[in-house]
Amino acid sequence: MEKKQNFSRKREAILNAVKNTSIHPTAEWVYQTLKPVYPDLSLGTVYRNLAQFKNDGVIVSVGTVNGQERFDGNTQPHTHFICSSCGAVIDIPGEPVSLKSTDEIVRKYHIVVDSIDVQLHGLCEECLQRQTPLK
Repeated sequence: MEKKQNFSRKREAILNAVKNTSIHPTAEWVYQTLKPVYPDLSLGTVYRNLAQFKNDGVIVSVGTVNGQERFDGNTQPHTHFICSSCGAVIDIPGEPVSLKSTDEIVRKYHIVVDSIDVQLHGLCEECLQRQTPLK
């Protein structure tokens, strides 16, 4: 009985780690964050739980950034900005595409849209400041 309860606590901790940060963490970040609290936690457990949470729709994948999948606990429609230099992922709140344009696309292509995923790519403020010459 204790093992199942411990598994549930780890599972809840993994979900909370993703939901309680805005950095769009990797599985490795979640693992490193929780390992001091759960010494018997494995990276495989983190990956399996993240995949299940993603399948259940309680978290979303931002995609692969610098070779690692990044996750978001905010499942409300919004856009992500991904810095091409440092890999920072920043939330841009609000609807990514207007409902009117989505309706036009649905009619024109005779499709059903389940979700919209818009990503902006470029340089974040910090990377831009590093590139700006001092005057």
